[in-house]
Parts: sequence; structure tokens; C-alpha cells
Amino acid sequence: MNDFAANLTHWQRMHGRNALPWQGGNAYQVWISEIMLQQTQVATVIPYYQRFLAAFPTVTALATASEDQVLAHWSGLGYYTRARNLYRAAQHIMQRHSGNFPHSYDSIVALPGIGRSTAAAICALALKQRHAILDGNVKRVLARYHAIKSYPGEKKTEALLWQHAEDLLPTQDIAVYTQGLMDLGALVCTRSKPLCSACPVQRNCAAYQQGITGQLPVPRPRKALPERHSTFILLLNGNDILLERRPATGIWGGLWCPPQVENIKDAGNYCTQHYGEDAQYARVLPVFTHTFTHFKLHITPLRLQVQRKRLHATEPGQIWLAVQDALQAAIPAPVRKLLLGLQIT
Repeated sequence: MNDFAANLTHWQRMHGRNALPWQGGNAYQVWISEIMLQQTQVATVIPYYQRFLAAFPTVTALATASEDQVLAHWSGLGYYTRARNLYRAAQHIMQRHSGNFPHSYDSIVALPGIGRSTAAAICALALKQRHAILDGNVKRVLARYHAIKSYPGEKKTEALLWQHAEDLLPTQDIAVYTQGLMDLGALVCTRSKPLCSACPVQRNCAAYQQGITGQLPVPRPRKALPERHSTFILLLNGNDILLERRPATGIWGGLWCPPQVENIKDAGNYCTQHYGEDAQYARVLPVFTHTFTHFKLHITPLRLQVQRKRLHATEPGQIWLAVQDALQAAIPAPVRKLLLGLQIT
């Protein structure tokens, strides 16, 4: 075993995270945790993971649930494409693997929503197979260890990092080593103020030797985020609110949201068209901003009371729910914030 791997595995056993709820779990359980941990911190994931596994303890339970049930248990974690891909992958496993989570890297990486690093993590942590991972924490560790002075998101730099990840793989204790890489990035080799004095591989870290640890990895070139505007129509009938399902693609795909239009004037036209004189007590609530990875969305909530619901049936993709029931549905975080703030009179 090379020095890097030997020092890291020893450190992991002594100082790493060894009581996470998915550790020692089967491939299905590790898969759920790895998908949840993409773009989300461990402390946030743990209660979601526990509730999700209680609701969907097996591939079969996940595949036979409704998409709404899956999205409702995911609500609040964000990046909802992850949840939809989990659901699709579970059905794929039922159809092509008789409901048994596959145990080969090629079969795992072929599942919807699973990339090279996630497949490798499942193989290493659950199946003890020798595969290299390269998530965000590991990129940071390796960029510093090898003093790589280019942005890790560039194709050439990422290819170089993958090569280093492969070269450092030990031939034994692969699960401990893989967990150690994750733990080192999360606990010691952190984005800001890394704890170099506690690092088990400090002696051979090129960035530490050169005094440039704080400058690496090279950050993404900054670009101003585009800004968009939307008006949410909070259409209330007593304690019930009208929600409509978002299209499957795009932001909040498949989730339930209030009707959305571009501006207040369009909101007025919407209400006049659908409710006429029944629409009363319009009140514009404070604007707030929700930031996505690639843009900022400025949301203007318009609260509107209607005396009665439309006499004809709700259009397909729309539903009236009591606000408390809506809070249990598959809704995105900004909608949850709005519903929690409603003072129903």
C-alpha cells in the first residue's frame, strides 16, 4: 500500500466518520445516501435519509411507490432531478435486474442519475470493489496534494485528477480508504481554513510545502448570475390553496406549485379569466429571492381570496389542498416557505 493510502486508512479508523447511518449498509442503502449527498451536506442528509429508508426500505418499495410519494419525501433537499432519477433507476432495476440492486460497476453506472464517481463509491463502500472516486471533496484533496494550479472543472484538469485518483488506489481496505478520502475533504482539507496540522498526508502535500493551500483548488471563473422574475398566485378559498404540477422538465420538474406568471398584470388577467368577480382581497406580499446554481429567481407572491372554487372541475394537473396538506406534498422549498408564512383568516 502506498504511503498516501496507508496514512489515510489509519487516520480514517482513528479520526474519521464511522457512525453514519448508511455505513455498513447494502448497495441500495449506500446508493440512496450517495445521491442525497450530491450538493447536500451530511448533517442535512441524515434525517432525510432515515425518513426515506423508512418509507422505501427496498428497491421494490421505491419502484412501486408513486412519483408524488418519492418527491414528497425528497422535498426540501433540492435538485429534484436526483429524486426523479432515483425513481426511474428503481424501476429500471425491477425490469432488468429482477429487483436486485446490481453488483457490477458497468451495470450500476448504466442506471439513470449515476455517474462515474457515484458508481465507484457504491462499488467501493458497499461491495468492497476497487474503484476510484472523484467527488468535490476528493477533487479538493487531490488538487492540493498535487498542487494542481488549474480549475478542476476543466476537462484536462479533471482527467488529470482522475489519473491521480486511480494511481493512489490501494489494493486492500478499499472501503476504509474511500471513506477516508471523503472524510479528509469534509473534516480536515476543507474549502476554507483547512486544518493542515491534523492532516495525515501533510508531509507529502505539495500545496502545503509551497504554502499555497489556501489558494487551491483554483476557483471557478466568476460569472454574474442571470436574474429572472416570477409572480406566484396564492389562490385561496378559505384554508384551501390551488396548486398545479410543474412540467417534468425544467426547474422543480414534477413538483406542485402555485400558478406562476411573469408579472402582476398577467396575474390579474389570469384571475379575471378564471375567476372573474369571485377573486377578491388581492395583496402583494414581500418579494424574495431564490438562488439556483445558474440563475437567481425573484419571486413576487400575490395572495388572492376567492369566494368559491370554479364550478367546473379543476383542470388536469391542478389540485385544491388544505394548506397543511399542501405542506406534506411534493413542493419546492420556496413554496414551503410561502405556505408556512400564510396567515389564514
